[in-house]
Amino acid sequence: MAVENVSFVTEFILLGLTDQPELQLPLFFLFLMNCVVTVVGNLCLINLICLSSSLYTPMYFFLFNLSFIDFCCSFVFTPKILMSFNSEKNISFAGCMIQLFFFCFFVSSEFYVLTAMAYDCYMAICKPLLYTVTMTPKVCSLLMSASYMMGFAGAMAHTGCMIRLTFCDSNIITHYMCDIYPLLQLSCSSTYANELLASIGVGIVIIVSGLIICISYALILFSILHRSSPKGWSKAFSTCGSHLITVVLFCGSALLTHVKTLSAGSLRQEKFSSLLYTNVVPMLNPLIYSLRNKDVKLALKNTLKRITNRADPVVLP
Repeated sequence: MAVENVSFVTEFILLGLTDQPELQLPLFFLFLMNCVVTVVGNLCLINLICLSSSLYTPMYFFLFNLSFIDFCCSFVFTPKILMSFNSEKNISFAGCMIQLFFFCFFVSSEFYVLTAMAYDCYMAICKPLLYTVTMTPKVCSLLMSASYMMGFAGAMAHTGCMIRLTFCDSNIITHYMCDIYPLLQLSCSSTYANELLASIGVGIVIIVSGLIICISYALILFSILHRSSPKGWSKAFSTCGSHLITVVLFCGSALLTHVKTLSAGSLRQEKFSSLLYTNVVPMLNPLIYSLRNKDVKLALKNTLKRITNRADPVVLP
């Protein structure tokens, strides 16, 4: 007779980042500032891309989606982190599964968006004559739809496999969020299918996407080195420099987190390295793409000028 898999745990307790009382208040203000900068920065970049017709290009279409994902990520992790500093560490079983779903969805989608942006950079630099023919609005929309669909499928698979597990003893998560591996350590049933799915998911998201990104940038570097004009070098680096910084920060920290989890099994180290791609990178992306991008700075200047002109009072004769 089959026994139904019923979870005896109705809520979890997130230990957060630290249990040292003297660090609670400084960390609270640090993460509050992180949340404000992330929300305001990405929201400004989203509005700027929508309002500036000069930014209606494939590159900024992908950047719009990247900022949208980072904007949403700030509401997945940071509110619970802030509450944990005020001794509100409990999270319901349903709330934990919802957070896990959106964590997997947004992180996976961001990987795919960064991959699409790397391909866009490759086409812009290595195949400039075919760029407008290849990177049509339809192709860009298909790439983004595929990114969100694959992210959704992965999130559904991870969350569905996690729900089927039994949690019957400990409910203390040694993390600041409901991540896959900390939850698997609490389960009192077989986690083989979950671990296999996590390995396959990481292999697809990190290895395949990372391979496409590396190949794209290897071809870009090869193309740049064969250009005799320093002006061409400067233009190429300005086009892809910002994206390369984001890729290194996001993909590098995510890969480092997974490798540490598998090799050392240290969740304490894993949760601090995961802060890079869940909190730090979403905050830095608007700054990276605005400070290093002439088109964005010019569009911002023109937008502010239009707003200022509209606000000027009309003097009647």
